[in-house]
Amino acid sequence: MSLEVYKQLSEVMTKRGGDFLGMDIPEFYALVEVMFTPEEAEVNNALPMRPVTVEDMAELMNKGREELEPILEAMANKGLCLAVDSDGTQFYEGARFMPGMFEFMFMAGGVTARDKKLAKLLYDYRTAYRAVIPKDENGFPTYRVITVDRTIDPDKQVQTHDQVRSYVEESEYISVTQCFCRHAALLRGEDIHGIPNDVCMQFGAAAQFTVQRLGGRLLTKEEAMDVLKRSEEAGLIHMSSNTAEGNIFICNCDRWHCGAVKTALSMSKPGVFFNSGFDPIFDPDRCIACETCIERCPSEALTMGEDDVPVVDFDRCFGCAVCATGCEDEAISMANKPNFRGVPLDSTALEEAVNTSLQK
Repeated sequence: MSLEVYKQLSEVMTKRGGDFLGMDIPEFYALVEVMFTPEEAEVNNALPMRPVTVEDMAELMNKGREELEPILEAMANKGLCLAVDSDGTQFYEGARFMPGMFEFMFMAGGVTARDKKLAKLLYDYRTAYRAVIPKDENGFPTYRVITVDRTIDPDKQVQTHDQVRSYVEESEYISVTQCFCRHAALLRGEDIHGIPNDVCMQFGAAAQFTVQRLGGRLLTKEEAMDVLKRSEEAGLIHMSSNTAEGNIFICNCDRWHCGAVKTALSMSKPGVFFNSGFDPIFDPDRCIACETCIERCPSEALTMGEDDVPVVDFDRCFGCAVCATGCEDEAISMANKPNFRGVPLDSTALEEAVNTSLQK
């Protein structure tokens, strides 16, 4: 029964979509057998990707509430499904591997033997998966960079979804958790270079979920702004889902450990795949050729030009503004990128764009 339920789990996770699907390889089974008990795997395989109650699941699986409720609760607390309390009624919902379970499992910052084992097994699976299915450079990106809005030239056009602070200003619930990429790296014994780890943010229902289940901490708007400031000072990249509406998170990513950034950097033109829609502009009258921006650039897109002003390789530049936030002379501003592709309105439009790119 155990082997069959994990094989079915592989099929279910493939149907759910996302950045990592199920795959019939040894690394997959080694990972999921630690993530899920056989009973949890069975429930996961039946759990719809829409909110359902315990009673709904009992009817769907022809099992008793007293049997299913503790399993669903354990899964929610381990990050193996979504769970939200709405007016006293508990709802559960199936999750993808990523974005989803792979992140949820490490948000609380656990350091148990199980956490360390999962960190290694997850690394093994993602490595094996990418060896079989590398990221398509011509595919439509599911994530996007959000530039640092205070560095944008005031004369340039700025949409609300390009203003990272609007996420904070417009949200009733805001939470912060550990960066799952860097925490998993720590569990594997890697050096995270002193980068702040408690800087991944969630909004709305996602914030409630992380606080209730995944060790998240509720933030005031002032505290959330401080998280953004600390991230920018550390040279981290603001990143979110590639949609204009309905974004529920902001990750603050580094170049060494974060999956989205490392995937982009593995491509021949990282800045074409992973971008904010803004380009850095250098003021030669202000630039003192200190090369701080060159050192900070996460995609190594800058070199010093003959006139002692940095030159940008736009095939590599993310438009993240990490160069601008590190420039004490304010010699760098961000401007709209010419002919930049549009940002899909919501998750439905994003899925359509991704599927269209796969068919080409």
